[in-house]
Amino acid sequence: MVDRIKAFARGRPVLSCSRRGLLLLSMAAVTATSLPAVAQTPTPTPSPTPAPASLERKFFSPQELDQMLAVIALYDDALLSQVLMASTYPLEVVEASRWQQANPALTGNAAVAAVADKTWDVSVKSLVAFPSILKQMNDHLDWTQRLGDALLGQQGDVAASIQRLRAKASAAGNLKAGTGTQYTVTTETQGNETIYAIAQTSPEVVYVPSYDPNTVYGAWPSPTYPPTWWPLGGALLSGLVWGAGIAAAGALFGGWRWGYGGSGSYVNVNASRAVNIDRNFNRANIGAGDRWQHQVDHRRGVAYRDPATRQQFGQNRPGAAQREQFRGQVQRPAQGPAGGAGVNRPGAGGGGVRRPGAGGGNVQRPAQRPGGGAVQRPGAGQRPGGGGALGGVNRGGAVNRESQRGRAQQQRSGGARAGGGGQRGGGGARPGGGGGGQRGGGGGGGARGGGGGGRR
Repeated sequence: MVDRIKAFARGRPVLSCSRRGLLLLSMAAVTATSLPAVAQTPTPTPSPTPAPASLERKFFSPQELDQMLAVIALYDDALLSQVLMASTYPLEVVEASRWQQANPALTGNAAVAAVADKTWDVSVKSLVAFPSILKQMNDHLDWTQRLGDALLGQQGDVAASIQRLRAKASAAGNLKAGTGTQYTVTTETQGNETIYAIAQTSPEVVYVPSYDPNTVYGAWPSPTYPPTWWPLGGALLSGLVWGAGIAAAGALFGGWRWGYGGSGSYVNVNASRAVNIDRNFNRANIGAGDRWQHQVDHRRGVAYRDPATRQQFGQNRPGAAQREQFRGQVQRPAQGPAGGAGVNRPGAGGGGVRRPGAGGGNVQRPAQRPGGGAVQRPGAGQRPGGGGALGGVNRGGAVNRESQRGRAQQQRSGGARAGGGGQRGGGGARPGGGGGGQRGGGGGGGARGGGGGGRR
């Protein structure tokens, strides 16, 4: 107010403080009008996390299926189905082939009986009756595994390929309907499609056919995918040739439930026959309609072909439940050793660890090792200066005794003249020592009375 009066007296225009206020207000208004714009600026919406890509299933083309199935498509339905089932267990096929090589004199029902105590799948056990088939599956493991992958991922397409090949053989005059000496072919037609079913004629004897896929089906339609083929002994005549019969009717338990176009077709199982081959066969492993179901435990860790199949069967891998029990559940003793050395922790890494199923691990170290890291260590009360949460709890009596010994020693060696800690519980009986009393006070006189008084 005074300044305003002085300014008026000087004749200068009065700059009202309100003008300054107006300036401030205008600045505030500008700021205020800009704030809503900032506030209303839409916050960029974070791009959504892309959904995980669907698990891919790798499909064999019809040409690839015809290529791999041509060599067995004319087997009777039971034997064909059992070759397909066994192909999903390639490691057990290898084991069975080695057994067969070690026991060449056993074939047919006798061979099947001899492997009754083996842990192989029933389909693998059944094939020891037919050494020539088992040998070719073992010698061509790539083919065997691809065949199994096709059955697991495309069973309907496999069925359609078999019927397509049988129709070609029939058109070439090499597969005729009716009852023959070795086999019986029955047909059922719906629309433009004919279903071919092949069965052994004899209830006791099984005949394994031999043929060249390059000729038995007529002109092969796809030069890019020539048929898989291996001669089963000697030069073959054109067409379908049946080998010597094998007394192995007891080894057959499988079959096909045919549907048109492959739709609804599936491998089925005769449980009563399967039990005769494998007394441990579990009837609960058969699906509705006697449908065959793949048993993961007989896969023996062999990888599946694609992510979708791995997800379908991989969750039930043998031992997965046991591994899950250990995952994240480290078991430690109630009063564990410091440092973790020598600890048996399932599923954990590090030295001194015993891990079930871990590669290169299973290291068992002794509980007590000289020089460090032993499991059993003396407690805090047993170690000088021992730490720990409970360390020093029972130290009161010891401190008093040390104090008394210090005073007695001090009196003998000059007491007050030594300039020592005196009543502060100076050093113990150590020469030249500066022992701590209850407060870690002055050094006691010791034998030479050297210690200085400590600070409180």
